[in-house]
Amino acid sequence: MHNQISPKRFLASLVLLLTPMFAVAQQAVLETARAELVSSPLEYQLDGVIEAIRQSTLSAEVSGRVEAVNFDVGDQVEQGEVIVRIRDNEHRARLKKASAALDEAQARYDDARSEFKRVQGLYKDKVVSKAAFDKANANLESTQARVEAAHASVSEAQEQLDNTVIHAPYSGIVSARHIELGESTNIGQPIMSGYAMGEFRAIANAPQSIINAVRDHQKARVILLENQQTIDARKLTIFPYADPQNHSFPVRVDLAETDQTVFPGMLVKVSFVIGQVQRLMAPRSALVQRSEVSGIYVVKDNQVSMRQVRTGIGTDHQIEIVAGLDAGEAIAVDPVAAGIRLKSQWKSAQ
Repeated sequence: MHNQISPKRFLASLVLLLTPMFAVAQQAVLETARAELVSSPLEYQLDGVIEAIRQSTLSAEVSGRVEAVNFDVGDQVEQGEVIVRIRDNEHRARLKKASAALDEAQARYDDARSEFKRVQGLYKDKVVSKAAFDKANANLESTQARVEAAHASVSEAQEQLDNTVIHAPYSGIVSARHIELGESTNIGQPIMSGYAMGEFRAIANAPQSIINAVRDHQKARVILLENQQTIDARKLTIFPYADPQNHSFPVRVDLAETDQTVFPGMLVKVSFVIGQVQRLMAPRSALVQRSEVSGIYVVKDNQVSMRQVRTGIGTDHQIEIVAGLDAGEAIAVDPVAAGIRLKSQWKSAQ
């Protein structure tokens, strides 16, 4: 017959067994990292405005009544799509008339060429005078000029007819519509405005005091205000003159391609690199945030203490420590484990 253990004895045994394990866990070495000085870019931040690199306003190149408007503000247009159609009856009639004039000029030229060849043969045989030969040659050149003029008229009429159909020069978004269905257009009248998606730049005015540094480093990034996302600059174009009113230099910052939602006219922050600076950096995971107070668990001689710190700029993985920490100090990477250790120290000290 087997001996039975009572529940109370079992629990007591379990507590005796686990107590040393808890003690070991409390004395386990915390994972730490060192706060270290890192050379990083020194930036100067300015307000900027987004604009499309490719933006244009299409204008009418012929006169006529608008028969179709296929897109409106906010619509996405593919390159080559028909945006507007202008009534083309008059332009078709002009093309037909120019083509008929070309046929007539070509027929006259063919007759003049045949006559010239006949007179040329007779002139070689000394049957006709040089005056007759010169007359035939002049007639040939005249009819040839008429053919060339008729060809030009046909090309012009064809171009005018083609201009009654307005195509999108590139893929993009319609930003403004300047005409309505049924209106009559004049040459040069605005029809529709738009811009190409994915090709943007920010415009900022750099103070005279930093423009040389901006020119030397040629590096910047754009920060979106609504989500603080950063877009790297692909190219900087510094205007070769300063605004006489505020003595600042306009700078174009072409943006790298991004999946962020960017539109012309948006206000952004533009950070220009103007030098290098030493920053004390710590792992972002080590930072403890309590309301508006930031802290870090410092580990020294296997003892944990909480240190209030002031933070600066950061990345996804690191944060700058402006005050409250020295370079080389060990900090706990896991603040939860460090907090448990600190409570254990307090209990042991009581």
